[in-house]
Amino acid sequence: MTTTTRSDVRPDPPHSPGPDDGSLAAFGYRQELHRSLGRYASFAAGFSFISVLTTVFQFFAFGYAFGGPVFLWAWPAVLAGQLLVAACFAELAARYPISGAIYQWSSRLSTPAFGWFAGWIMVIGQVVVVAAAALALQMVLPAIWSGFQLIGTDTAPTSPGGAANAALLGVILLALTTLVNVLDNRVMSVVNRVGVTAEIIGAVLIVVLLLTHSERSPSITFHTGGAGREGLLGALLVGSFTAAYVMIGFDSAGEMSEETHHPRRTAPRTMLTALGAAGLLGGLIVLGGLLAAPSLTDGRLGVDGLSYVLTSSLGDGVGKALLADVVVAITVATLAIQTAACRMLFSMARDGQLPFSGRLARVNPRTGMPSAPALVVGVLAAALLLLNFASPEAFLAIGTTCIVMLYLAYAMVTGPLLVRRLRGQFSSAGTDETGAPLFSLGRWGVPVNALALLYGLFMTVNLAWPRAAVYDPAGGHWYFQWFTVLFLGATVTAGLAYRGHRARRTVRTTPAEPAPMPKPATG
Repeated sequence: MTTTTRSDVRPDPPHSPGPDDGSLAAFGYRQELHRSLGRYASFAAGFSFISVLTTVFQFFAFGYAFGGPVFLWAWPAVLAGQLLVAACFAELAARYPISGAIYQWSSRLSTPAFGWFAGWIMVIGQVVVVAAAALALQMVLPAIWSGFQLIGTDTAPTSPGGAANAALLGVILLALTTLVNVLDNRVMSVVNRVGVTAEIIGAVLIVVLLLTHSERSPSITFHTGGAGREGLLGALLVGSFTAAYVMIGFDSAGEMSEETHHPRRTAPRTMLTALGAAGLLGGLIVLGGLLAAPSLTDGRLGVDGLSYVLTSSLGDGVGKALLADVVVAITVATLAIQTAACRMLFSMARDGQLPFSGRLARVNPRTGMPSAPALVVGVLAAALLLLNFASPEAFLAIGTTCIVMLYLAYAMVTGPLLVRRLRGQFSSAGTDETGAPLFSLGRWGVPVNALALLYGLFMTVNLAWPRAAVYDPAGGHWYFQWFTVLFLGATVTAGLAYRGHRARRTVRTTPAEPAPMPKPATG
């Protein structure tokens, strides 16, 4: 195994054409992960992290409860903003086809220390996303069969029983995904592709069925009566949480670059395709749910969400069959997010940038999988789920915190990239494995990059803003109101402490300069 430092790999290697062109070696790394993923598997990596069925079903009720039907219009705004970010990432994926994408890109565009914090925030955020995705089972399984409500009787994830049951179901799911992430990357790829195919088919069916069972016209989405006391702007800002939670993780196609054939050509395109497809399908599902809901005023849409719409509008048989497909989507999403977090841990550990780096960077030569990161991510995500036993408010706190962490990490890439562009230090030259020019924004690079950065910073502040009505509606839990800010502060503090400790240890273990030889006596 080759261990490198950031200074060892900073120069960009030449972009020579040809399949698996050896560019990984040019970056200073040895090929250890098995390169077995094709174009569809690369697309599946990005699409399954986004997992439109998982995320829309998980946060639809929240968006509707705070914004009413008008919250739909936050969707195209978030999609447009994320497409700007994805376009910037597509350029970087073509130039740096390496695992640990956010960490690697930020390190090469800025400084090693800044890049380390981008990777640190990203990997902690990914662990939180894994936990949040696993919690989504509570929105679906009890609606399929009451026997899945193992704790309590109230299925709402914001109730004490529902929150505890969500944590239990989530831990069971994490045990399964951790096992798959240890087995073999071919097993992981097959599960991912089959799951994504089932999810796309299910999403299309849900859209068609909901739109053909409409109870009202699309004009309902212009009604602002459900916006509540926050007003229209407040409803859109809080309602954007749903879209923001859905449209993250498209960079996973870049995370899997070391396992993808022709990554310079494949990853940029699959990244944009995955986000575009998920954005379109998700928006149509939200619209279909609003149009087909039996009632917009009985309160159930803001509590039970889309599960209620499917079973009541389409009947128990069809509705539950589609909900079973959502369970598959949640399972595959949790697997994909955990895999992305594993690759980030592996990439940082390979550079000796984490505690226990030697163990975390070890790849099983038979399976082509870094097993230790899978176990670490699974255990940490399960530990986060225990917060749900303490209070049902943890469900929302975990969900919004993970979005903020990823948005901030994304800005730590688009920011340095914009600086490079303005200084004329970012080149669009080079070819991919087929000899075609690398993906490039050309003259649109600066305006697209600038808008992507502004959008990312705005959404980070919007999502992290400690709104009492959102994070602590019952009152008395100030730590949940400030949970995202506190968690981010703790993450940065822990990173500073580790880097300080590592620097002191390096100084202590550096051999001292040998003492000068005494001069020979004279006279």
